[in-house]
Amino acid sequence: MHKEAAFAQSTFQHVQDDGNGSSPGLAYQLSGPLLGLVGSAFVSGLFYGFFQFLDRSPSRHEHVPGTAAWGPHLALALAALVIFSVAWWRHRQRLGPRSGRLWLLAPLGRNAAGRVARTLGFGSGPAQFGRLLLALPVAALFLFCFWRAGAQVTGGLDPNFTVNAWGGPTYVGALVCHYLDLFLVASGAAWLMDRILPA
Repeated sequence: MHKEAAFAQSTFQHVQDDGNGSSPGLAYQLSGPLLGLVGSAFVSGLFYGFFQFLDRSPSRHEHVPGTAAWGPHLALALAALVIFSVAWWRHRQRLGPRSGRLWLLAPLGRNAAGRVARTLGFGSGPAQFGRLLLALPVAALFLFCFWRAGAQVTGGLDPNFTVNAWGGPTYVGALVCHYLDLFLVASGAAWLMDRILPA
């Protein structure tokens, strides 16, 4: 029991300002366990995509016009630019332009890891099973985005993988469109997790 509490305290400790208006460095604010989790998801996706590439068909598929969906993705990109610009401005207004606090990387930070630990019951309080049941599918979606990002890197080497994909038929185009989608889905999942996990 003491070992669990010590692990939770050392791994998931809160990051606070030092009283002089400055914050710890970016690397210090990130959580090793969460980085390892998303890194593992990404690497497993790389392997999956690579094996898909090895098992590729020797016959080339024909490109079907209209499957690239560049128009909707351009609209998505512009909407995302506006939304995240406003969010960044609010972040700077609330914490100051040189706070050094995490923003887009906050779901991988120590504070986020601390909230996960409290939900699982590490530390002084009991596990919060209601929040855990709500958070599990959202966390799975968040991790899936990293897995799919890895699979896109190696699976996209197969021309048939991208020829009729969003952003296709080129490798770079498909990568850009899929990464935009994954970024938006992961951001939405992180927002939901922020609402579910205990503050």
